[in-house]
Amino acid sequence: MSDTLDITAHLHAARRGDAAALDALFPIVYDELKRVARRALAGERAGHTLQATALVHEAYLRLAAQHADWSDRRYFFGIAAAMMRRILVNHARDRAADKRGGGVMATTLSAADAVAANGELDVLELHAALETLAKLDERQARVVELKFFGGLEIDDIAEVVGVSSATVRRDWAMARMWLGRELAA
Repeated sequence: MSDTLDITAHLHAARRGDAAALDALFPIVYDELKRVARRALAGERAGHTLQATALVHEAYLRLAAQHADWSDRRYFFGIAAAMMRRILVNHARDRAADKRGGGVMATTLSAADAVAANGELDVLELHAALETLAKLDERQARVVELKFFGGLEIDDIAEVVGVSSATVRRDWAMARMWLGRELAA
């Protein structure tokens, strides 16, 4: 509980322009960000060139540069999840471009109750599917992003998105079914 209060206090100080608050925030959120990064990288192929530590550092640098209006811990980790997704997608695109279309990295959603029957899918395919889902239902796409990339629990997602936990459960179930069909095609 004190970590949550410390994180929120540092986020509020950073929002007021206290640069030292961002420096003090990193050691407090590092372990949680590393857990989120490990979850996001869990299904990547062996020998993946992007490691959890590098993903955390890159995401944190981008977050710090944003000067976002972070309201609390959950909102911060929600933004961190979106940032990690962008980094992974960009990394996969760069790798695919380097290999002229080959070597696209696979990831798994097993950590987030697998949406695909075989449990593995390409991070670029997932990104494209989430982009399509966002056009159909932006909230469902956000729920998937927060659950898979952010590792947030249902109650935390509900608070970030601003809906009830029951709504998040329904959105998660619908999004999993939709993604399962979309990714199987």
